[in-house]
Formats: sequence, structure tokens, C-alpha cells
Amino acid sequence: MSGTDVRLEQGDCTEAEVVESRLRTLVDIESPTGHRDGIAKCLSHIRHWAGEAIGRNGEIREIDGFDHLYIEGANPGGVLLLGHADTVWPVGTLERLPFTVADGRARGPGVFDMKSGLVAAIGALERLGAEGFGGMGDISLLVTGDEETGSVTSRELIEQAAARSRAVLILEPSLDGAVKIARRGAGIYRVGLRGRAAHAGLEPEKGANALAEMADILQRLSRHSDDALGTTVSPTFASAGTAVNTIPEDAEVAFDVRAWSLDELERVDSAFRGTLPRDPEVTLTIDGGINRPPLEREHSEALYLLAREVAADLGQTPLDGTEVGGASDGNFTAALGTPTLDGLGPLGDGAHAEHEWADLRSIIERADLVAGLIRRIRLLPDDELPTPCWDGEARHDHPAVGANHPTDFQNHGTTTRGEKQ
Repeated sequence: MSGTDVRLEQGDCTEAEVVESRLRTLVDIESPTGHRDGIAKCLSHIRHWAGEAIGRNGEIREIDGFDHLYIEGANPGGVLLLGHADTVWPVGTLERLPFTVADGRARGPGVFDMKSGLVAAIGALERLGAEGFGGMGDISLLVTGDEETGSVTSRELIEQAAARSRAVLILEPSLDGAVKIARRGAGIYRVGLRGRAAHAGLEPEKGANALAEMADILQRLSRHSDDALGTTVSPTFASAGTAVNTIPEDAEVAFDVRAWSLDELERVDSAFRGTLPRDPEVTLTIDGGINRPPLEREHSEALYLLAREVAADLGQTPLDGTEVGGASDGNFTAALGTPTLDGLGPLGDGAHAEHEWADLRSIIERADLVAGLIRRIRLLPDDELPTPCWDGEARHDHPAVGANHPTDFQNHGTTTRGEKQ
């Protein structure tokens, strides 16, 4: 046991030492999505730290083989802290990218996205727990284990937790210190084509070329991007063929779709559903659909204004708000109409990249900010947040987005056969 470990047990460490120790503990546990043992170990530590602060241990919810930690508030209408313990880094990454600290920066797989945010969340809970304030029954904590692959098993739990909360605070990484007040929604599609194989030299006319059809469909679907509205339809992965002298019988291409409004996601979704192959001998199958609705700015502005006031009161750097293309679980919570503020995690850079790092001092600052924001929310009348009065420009602005829409997005597949066009 190191000297720091001994002092931690004795309660003699500074907060900076506690933060570094906790972060090291989590990063030294490899927890890629689907690695149940690693995620379980992370959740066990978080459950212990948070349970001591909140006064409740919560429970591990197992859903389709994935574990999620949920410490549910005793009283509905409180604040939900939301995060995830899974990372994109495969087991074995620590051997070449170990946890290190130098010049106030911690490095290691998952340190920025988002284990440092989880440590900041624990710090915020400890601040509030030490104050009493009539108990911690209005605080919930949800840490999921499958966010990096789309929150397939945790989505319903996330929505249930958000629906009983007046506000959701998400400790995902900041963007150069800015919180995230809007996120593009996302769609994920796989287009499969089945033709007929034939010898490319002897009798190509007897084949139905799935690869040629895929190339045509790829171009047609990509044209549904709209630069003016910030809508992107990006082919990201493709496969076809078995040999250089064989007409390909099968082909597949995957698409990533992003848009600032649900109207745009639905427009593109309709385009995918209406696509037909030009060759009547080729069958087309479309799987996937809208994965996450947008986090629209109207659902974040009120909380952002409160957070900006809290940051100013704490003497912190003025808090910026930004709009980003990547999605998070905040897309789900905001779509329910629950006020949501994302990107409350620490400063750093390199999410999903080998140069990933997090600023240790900012973990403490973010704990102060989140605790202060919860205090401010508590002082508001029940079920009320101030009406947004936007007086500044968000970074990466985009045109106005559409109205609210239902949020029952289900992946579904369609199969069509080609027609002459």
C-alpha cells in the first residue's frame, strides 16, 4: 500500500490527492462496453463513494447482460446526475497507455470520456452531503455501462430516471471548458444488397452486380445531406465481393446521419425508406433508423444561464455554451422535455484518441460548479426553471430547429426489390 493509500484510509489526504487517487482507480480498471467484469468493478467503487455521500447505496440494474448503477432519489422532482462507466478502449490498452500524471494532467484510456467526470460528480455529491440541507432525497445518480455503443440496454432506464426529475446534469466532457447546450441527433443505417454471382470474364451478363448497385445507392443517399441546415449523411463502412473475377452477389454499406432537428432526421429517414435499387434483379434491405433525437437548445438554456451565474459567483472562468455534433444520453433526456445540461465534466481533450487527457484541477472546479448549480435549482419553486432569455451567442451556432416531436424511435428494417427507373 502506498503512502497516499494509507493517508486516504486515515482521512489525511487533500482533496486533490483524493481526486487523483479515485481517477487512477477507475482508469486502472479497463471497462470497454461489453466487458462486464471491468464495468462492474468501476460501478462498485462509484457505488461506494456515492453511497457514502448520498446516504443510499442504490442498486445495480442488470439489463440484457449489461450492468447499470442507479441510486434513485427518494423524492421525485429532484436532480439527476447522469454518466457512463464504459469506454471505447479495448482490454489491453493500459499496457501501452498507462495512467500517468504530469503537469496537472492525467492521461490514460477513458480519463477524459468520462471517468474524470464521474469523479467530479462524486465530489459534488460530497459537498452537498456535508451540508445536510434536509437530506439528499432529491438527488439521483445513474451511471450506465453501454453509452459508447448507443445505450441500447440503458435507454429505458435513462428515460425513466429523467421523467421523474426536474433537471438532468450530465458530466460528459466539456469542450475547452464550455458546457454543451445542443447536440445533433443521430441515425444509424445499414444498407444491404443481394444480387447474383457470375464469372466476371465468361458470363458477366448472367450476374446481378450488388457492388455496382451499392455504389449508385451510396451516391444517391449521400445527396440528402444539407450543408445549410447542418445535416450530414455519411457513408462510413462498406464491404462487397469475394474475388476479383466474380460479379459480387452481396454488398453492404453503413451510414451515419446527423441533424440539428428531428424534422431533418425524419426527412432523411424517409429518403432511406423510399430508396429502391435500379436493377430489378437486386434486393435491397435497410436496417437501423433514428438512434437519438437532437438535444435542442430550448431544453438547455435555462440551466445554462443558472450555471453561468454559479460559475461567476464562484470566481471561475466565464462559462461558455457550445453546440456540438456528437450525441449523448442527454439527447434522450431532453427529448422527454426534462431540462438538461450536458458537458459539465472537466477540461481536457482527446476523447477516443490516444492523447486523451484531463485537467485534475478542473475536476475540483467542476465539482464546485455542479454542487452550486444543484443548490440554485433547489431554491427555485417546485417544477419550475426560469424562462430562457438568451442574451449571447453559442459557439457553432446553426439555424433554428423544429418543434417538439414524439420520441419513440425504434430501429426497423425494410426490404425492397429493384424497379426500372
